[in-house]
Amino acid sequence: MEEKEKVPVSIITLVVGIVVTIISLWAGQNHGLLPEAASEQAPLVDRFFDIMFTIATGLFIIVEGTIVFCMIKFRRRQGDDSDGANFRENLPLEIFWTAIPSIIVIGLGIYSVDIYRQMGGFDPNSTMVAHHHAPSYQEVAKMRGSAIAAPLIADTEGMEATKVASKYGFGATPQGAGKQADVIVDITGIQYGWLMNYPDSGVFAGELHIPVNKDIQINLSAQDVIHSFWIPAFRLKQDAIPGKETQLRFVATKIGEYPVYCAELCGSYHGAMRTTVVVQTQEEYAAWIEENTFAQQQELNQAIAVNTADLSDSEYLQPYSEEIGIDSETLNHINQTYH
Repeated sequence: MEEKEKVPVSIITLVVGIVVTIISLWAGQNHGLLPEAASEQAPLVDRFFDIMFTIATGLFIIVEGTIVFCMIKFRRRQGDDSDGANFRENLPLEIFWTAIPSIIVIGLGIYSVDIYRQMGGFDPNSTMVAHHHAPSYQEVAKMRGSAIAAPLIADTEGMEATKVASKYGFGATPQGAGKQADVIVDITGIQYGWLMNYPDSGVFAGELHIPVNKDIQINLSAQDVIHSFWIPAFRLKQDAIPGKETQLRFVATKIGEYPVYCAELCGSYHGAMRTTVVVQTQEEYAAWIEENTFAQQQELNQAIAVNTADLSDSEYLQPYSEEIGIDSETLNHINQTYH
């Protein structure tokens, strides 16, 4: 009886390698684990994540596939009570499973450093001077879109300071090095909310409004504990540390509203420390700034509306006096009669 011809191990290994590679590449490009990419920095992070997911998928299939294969191939047969083969060492195998992971880790490390450089991580602006005016609790409560989950603990009444930032965070990309950002926003993290200050216009807000396709510089700080400013759609996350100025610089590429989270456990209401970044056209952004600049003027009662409950009768009737034929003397007489 002729012995059945066996397929060479090298051919089997090649076929398995091709199949594993195809599956891994497909999984790395179609995992669907990341949210919508909405910044210039996002594709850099996404490519790195795709590569890591591709490698992880391949390693998972190889390791788990080997375990399943061995469970079936070398399982105990019925009636076989003998010991298994005794393998003491296999130097080529040990070199293989040590060298391959080392090469992968070193390669990913080098690639991640290059991405960090492209995102501006090596050159945050060390000479930036940030002018901060921390709003009071009353101002914060009136902020449009304010995301405050509990009463403020930090005392922010009227604090005003000029600080010089150290080299920490993400600065301009290599292409934008030495250029002034188009929009600068001072963001302060407090328990439990984000306070947005636009120093060029004096606008305070509880949500971040920025124009699309513009270079945005955020001067990030914290007043009480460590917070972490995280915009998943931008693939950006930066710690806000008390007493340490941090810069975060990016370009948003898609119009829309995207969630902002605190990614550092900062207290009892940490889970509710959320807000929104609103990416708008330049025209919409300019209109928002103008609207909020007007709304936050000192003489708010005269700028927006008059609270009639706070007015005397004469003050209430003053705008209509000419139309109804009442002179100033009559108005004063009305005021004296009822007061």
